[in-house]
Amino acid sequence: MTSSEFAHNHFRGLTGDLTIRYATDADRSTMQAIFNHEVASSTSSWEWLPLSTEDWQTWFDDHTSGDYVALVAQFDGQVAGFAGFSAFRPKAGYASTVEDSIFLDPAFRGRGIGKVLLQQLLAEARLRSVHSVVAAITSENLASIGLHRNAGFQEVGRLPQVGHKFGRWLTLLLFQIILDDRPAP
Repeated sequence: MTSSEFAHNHFRGLTGDLTIRYATDADRSTMQAIFNHEVASSTSSWEWLPLSTEDWQTWFDDHTSGDYVALVAQFDGQVAGFAGFSAFRPKAGYASTVEDSIFLDPAFRGRGIGKVLLQQLLAEARLRSVHSVVAAITSENLASIGLHRNAGFQEVGRLPQVGHKFGRWLTLLLFQIILDDRPAP
C-alpha cells in the first residue's frame, strides 16, 4: 500500500470500531483540545500554556507537509487521539530521521488505541523511507515508555533535569527504532 492509497484502516476487537486515517483540517480543533488537556494536566508535553489556534496550526502544518504525517484514531465515530511525525532536527543530515508524537483523549486510554496508532505511524514512516524514528518522552510517562518499548523502540539516551514543569525538574528519555537495515543512506 503506498502513501497515496492510504485513506484509512479499520480495526475491530477493541470493543468498538477503530479507524486510523490521515488528519484533516476538520480534526484540528479536537486534536488541539486533546493536546491542550495534556499541557494543563501532565508532563506529556513540556509546554506550560495551552497552544493557541495559531500555534496549533503551525504544529498541524509541520506534521502534514512534505513527507510528514498526522494520523487520527476515530473510535466509534469519535476522535480518540492522534499521532504524527515531523523533523527530528532541522539540519540536512537528519533528513532520514523523524520524531513521533502520540496523544490520546483520556476517555480512550487503555484500549489498545495507542498501540494501533503507533503501528500505523511506523508503517507510514517505512512507506516514506524513514530510517530512524525518535521518541522524546518524560521519564514520568510510563504509558508512553511502555508503548514505545513494546513497539521495538530502545532507550538510547537519558537527560536528567533538562526541563521543568509544575515546579519540578523533568528528565527526558530518548527512544529510537531503526526501521530498515540500509548500510548507507
